[in-house]
Amino acid sequence: MDLPVDEWISYLLDKWALLPKPVQDTVSTAETLSDIFLRSSSLLQPEDEVFLKRLSSAYLVEKDYDAPLFYREKGNKKFQEKEYTGAAVLYSKLVIFQGVSHSRPNTEDISLCYANRSAALFHLGQYEACLKDIVRAGLHGYPERLQPKMMLRKTECLVNLGRLQEARQTITDLESSLAAKPTLVPSSHQILQRNLHHLKMKIREKESLPETCPAALTRAFEDMALEEENKQISGASLSVSLHMDPLKGRHLVATKDILPGELLVKEGAFVNVLNPGEMPPLHHGLETKRDTRVTNGDLYCHRCLKHTLATVPCGGCSYARYCSQECMQEAWECYHSTECPLGGLLLVLGVFCHVALRMTLLSRFEDVDRVVRMLCDETGDRDICLPENKNPVKTFRRTDQSESAENSKIGANPVPGCNVHGKYESNYNAVFSLLPHTEKHSPEHKFICAISVSALCRQLKTASVQAQTMSSKGKAVSPGLCADLTIWGPAMLRHMLQLQCNAQAITSIQHTGSEESIVTNSRQVRLATGVFPVVSLLNHSCSPNTSVSFTGTVATIRAAQHIRKGQEIVHCYGPHESRMGVAERRRKLSSQYFFDCSCPACHTETLRAAAEPRWEAFCCNACSALMQGNAVLSCSNESCRESVSRAHLASRLQDLQQQVCAAQKLLRNGKLVEQAVQQLLGCREAAKSFLSAEHTVVGEIEDGLAQAHAALGDWQKSAAHIQKSVHVVEARHGPSSVEIGHELFKLAQVLFNGLAVPEALSTIWKAEKILLVHCGPESPEVQELQEMKSCLLDLSIPVGPSV
Repeated sequence: MDLPVDEWISYLLDKWALLPKPVQDTVSTAETLSDIFLRSSSLLQPEDEVFLKRLSSAYLVEKDYDAPLFYREKGNKKFQEKEYTGAAVLYSKLVIFQGVSHSRPNTEDISLCYANRSAALFHLGQYEACLKDIVRAGLHGYPERLQPKMMLRKTECLVNLGRLQEARQTITDLESSLAAKPTLVPSSHQILQRNLHHLKMKIREKESLPETCPAALTRAFEDMALEEENKQISGASLSVSLHMDPLKGRHLVATKDILPGELLVKEGAFVNVLNPGEMPPLHHGLETKRDTRVTNGDLYCHRCLKHTLATVPCGGCSYARYCSQECMQEAWECYHSTECPLGGLLLVLGVFCHVALRMTLLSRFEDVDRVVRMLCDETGDRDICLPENKNPVKTFRRTDQSESAENSKIGANPVPGCNVHGKYESNYNAVFSLLPHTEKHSPEHKFICAISVSALCRQLKTASVQAQTMSSKGKAVSPGLCADLTIWGPAMLRHMLQLQCNAQAITSIQHTGSEESIVTNSRQVRLATGVFPVVSLLNHSCSPNTSVSFTGTVATIRAAQHIRKGQEIVHCYGPHESRMGVAERRRKLSSQYFFDCSCPACHTETLRAAAEPRWEAFCCNACSALMQGNAVLSCSNESCRESVSRAHLASRLQDLQQQVCAAQKLLRNGKLVEQAVQQLLGCREAAKSFLSAEHTVVGEIEDGLAQAHAALGDWQKSAAHIQKSVHVVEARHGPSSVEIGHELFKLAQVLFNGLAVPEALSTIWKAEKILLVHCGPESPEVQELQEMKSCLLDLSIPVGPSV
């Protein structure tokens, strides 16, 4: 996903292996990125480009005139099966291939695409999106004979949204239309009149209800905007300051004592690219290219990352989709006009290559050229593309006397990435200053990246010539494509190498399970890849003191615990002490980020005797004490003499995990819940005989039983099982972790549905307190907790939180 597809990597590795040793050495020993790029680019042959073009053509991003029938049939089938999310996605694909991209505008077929999608959105309760599709259907010539059905749907949406005056007007318009042109057969006319009467009654009922102003929701704190901008770091609070250290490099330090939940940084991505999700196998038949799976590209805006099922397609390709016409236009003007004709090439070259291109497009190639040449003037041509620029504490400076005087006030060695006034901003200057660690990447990796960037540059150069030709004919040209290839080629290569250490995964909490599921299961998924210059200032810790959350393309960093004045602000790059052991963490951090982690968690774990964490530990079958040892495990209870081979227990664990997966599959079926319960109960008994009570698999079993009993309406049993799951999660992640917050949220849902008011309120308060710290009040889970709390408090039952 990040790097090119396996077929292109394998091809280039074979090409590298066949190069003569002296030729390999010219790339391996190149001191600057400019040299690496130029030497690798000279090795790119026409046959290589032909192979890359063949790979690119395997991804369908252009016209497919037969696709509409395929997606219409699949969408209609999903709709009939009441799988409305899948239906909406397939109707969106139908819009793309039938609609603006590949057909004449304002046709009945396109209008029916939007109308079908509006029906699916209506059943999903997405009334605003449904209304927008109803408008689009009308703009594209929705048939007059079907208008009554559409106006009824519009009225229901307006009523559900509380827009009662508009709903009344729509009914009036419909009745006037029917009176002027009575085209319906008597039976259809009677059904329509009954529906209209029902809607009028519903409007009167809503109008008769007293207008209520919802009570102010109790919050642990408000998500206050940064009261005063940090004069040193854009998007940061006054609680942090920027420091430079020979060992730590650039890093953030607390300027005062910081409380849990305090907002420290709020930064929009300088650049972001939506991850395409799991790529389908490379095939060359049209039928295999048509994909009915739901991916990130179907659910999120390709510019702002807003979740949407009613996507607006690009007018030139079938891949890029947006949440609105405005987002589509903004993307086109900033970068997509250049990316659009590249087709499947960007999918083949991977997300990192795509981010590197978009970074230069957003900066405009002229700005890249200006920034790079400024650095050339200062450090000399050879130093510009060295990994750390020889002098790592220099910054961009101009030569006029006033700015030289300003620099002398700031200090001779300002922090890299800061402007002439010493401020670190989220701009291209800061992005360019992020380290590419060129000398730490393998020669093969640098060759793959350089050849890929070179192939992309050649395509851009071709597009530039074509654009100039089009310009001479009076057509618009994408700005910035005529910059010097020897400048923006190495610049893109620099960015591609930077991303291994500086790319930030933009994540989203996605709910799993069926649409009818009562207990919300959620997981964190990687939505996009972005670059956040300010967030990149934070160093790693396997036990971080901050929590990072995302709203669209905006990253928010909050204190996850009390941070003392002078303490470093750190977050986790992925390897966390609650997810993997110290050896595995250090191996992953060294291979990807090129450093040996010595954070307090790693230091403490290395000092203490090696022991399996309880969430992975086996227990004694005779006395339930923990087992310990290597190849042969012995009971830790000195009075017990039980022992067993680790291989045997590992085999039992594998069998148990397969049984749990089979039970979860039965549970997802929806019609075999009782059977799933019996299988999960059997799994629980088996687990007791050899797994610790805090083992992760035990938690999965209890969670499955909780979902099953919730589906059966037995809220009391469901809550009991979730409470056991909470115990497992807390043992692994800690009592104030975001993971325990999510688990308490599920427990609150069950207790709320079971009307266990005191217990529900107590759990809501605990979950809200934790999730506010990690996710902030804009989190959907926090907002749902506050709605549940408000509803329960309205019952006027005198209760308070348990202590």
